[in-house]
Amino acid sequence: MKTLTKSIPLAVSFFFILLFIYAAASKMLDFENFQVQLAQSPLLSAYAGLISYAVIILEIVVAGLLCFQVTRLIGLYASFALMVAFTVYIYLILHFSDFVPCSCGGILEKMSWQQHLVFNIISVLLAFIGISFIRKDRAHRWSHTAARLAFAAALSAGSMVALFLSSEYIIKKENNFTRRFLPNFLAESPKFILNREGYYFAGASTKTVYLGNRFTPLIFTEIDLATRAVKHNRIYGDFGRYTFKNLKVKVKAPYYYLYDGTVPIIYWGRLGNNAPKAIGHNDAYFSQLAVIDSLQFALRTQSSTTHMFTLGILDLSKEPRLKLFPDAISKEIDGIFDADGQLTDHQSEMPQATYIYLYRNQFITLNGKLGTFTRQKTIGNSKISLQVTKLANGKHTMSAPPVKVNSKVAAYGNFILVLSEIRGKFEPLNLHKNRSTIDVYDHLKNEYSGSFYVPEKNIEEIAVTRDFLFVLSGKTISQYKFRKVFLSGEAENLYKE
Repeated sequence: MKTLTKSIPLAVSFFFILLFIYAAASKMLDFENFQVQLAQSPLLSAYAGLISYAVIILEIVVAGLLCFQVTRLIGLYASFALMVAFTVYIYLILHFSDFVPCSCGGILEKMSWQQHLVFNIISVLLAFIGISFIRKDRAHRWSHTAARLAFAAALSAGSMVALFLSSEYIIKKENNFTRRFLPNFLAESPKFILNREGYYFAGASTKTVYLGNRFTPLIFTEIDLATRAVKHNRIYGDFGRYTFKNLKVKVKAPYYYLYDGTVPIIYWGRLGNNAPKAIGHNDAYFSQLAVIDSLQFALRTQSSTTHMFTLGILDLSKEPRLKLFPDAISKEIDGIFDADGQLTDHQSEMPQATYIYLYRNQFITLNGKLGTFTRQKTIGNSKISLQVTKLANGKHTMSAPPVKVNSKVAAYGNFILVLSEIRGKFEPLNLHKNRSTIDVYDHLKNEYSGSFYVPEKNIEEIAVTRDFLFVLSGKTISQYKFRKVFLSGEAENLYKE
């Protein structure tokens, strides 16, 4: 019995020495990949930089403590605490995370998450057995041992839960530019090849994609997603008395709208009827328009005195029709270049429109029903990298190439999809260089939801429906199906493999 009392703690110690040295070595040999994997963890993303070093140091230190008899008991307590922390981490991954990530190298690469959970529990029991035999050999009271083990377990589990809650808040609310990529998020469908360039997305529904064209502004195109049939619609009307500069069409089924903000008028028509009628006369000049519903429109206008951009809602059912939000677009440099952005419709029944800044990490959502607006940050640096010079004639010009933070935007329901051109922390350069990144935000929860790649560069526009993402590049439209009904807002683990 005395031999077992000495040999069992020694065997347990050798097991943990091999385990921790192997684990630390595998992490150091592929350290960059280890940091990337931690950054993709749905629990510890915000602390990937700190934890990547801390885990390796702890594993080496604990292995060193186990090597010497005088510190072996401390090493076993530390092994017990570490394995409890790792066990709680995997349990949280499996039961409380937004998605279950891929395995992350080393021993775990050969196991499923469930198998590794069992392995960790066995390791916790081995550490407990090793401690028990040492304490028995030293004739200490069991109450002292139990109290120390309970304290170590509570400290480890509590620390892991606290890190999880803190990391989730930082990533979703105050993101430090650590992207969390959603695994197996898209399934690619056959592409649509267009007959010419100049197209833009005019709208999308569950069954149809609508396209306008800059070169033929009075023709818009329907693509049936089920049959892939293409239909061209010609708009007829008495437009001769107006001098249009940039006619565009938008479709929000069952209606379509024709507009040119340099002429303060909007034309409205029902799909299938090619003769629209004017519904907005002399209400406002505008540079961008988004359709909120059949009688409400979000506008981006420009002050005739300060030349600063302003957002507003044109409601044809009320008087006064136009409500401006002079405080929505804020000035940080000149109020013109720094305030530039894109206004987009929400392809759903929600009465909203979103304006996203090109050069700063923020977007604004207008609520047509409430007549209010909200702001939300996108991930990235809050400092604008923009140099603007005022010329002698009073005009402003950019004196250096700008850094575009948000390139394109699309929205469905409460989800905002942003095409970003900035590489995040711990994001592999080889992946970022050959793909484009789309970040997803839930503006009702005011949080970042995750990111995904699309294998295209030089993207001109994006559009989204509940089931599909569409990417326009040149004469090609790429169609991607969401593997789960992500944009429905269902509270379930949508990304579990």
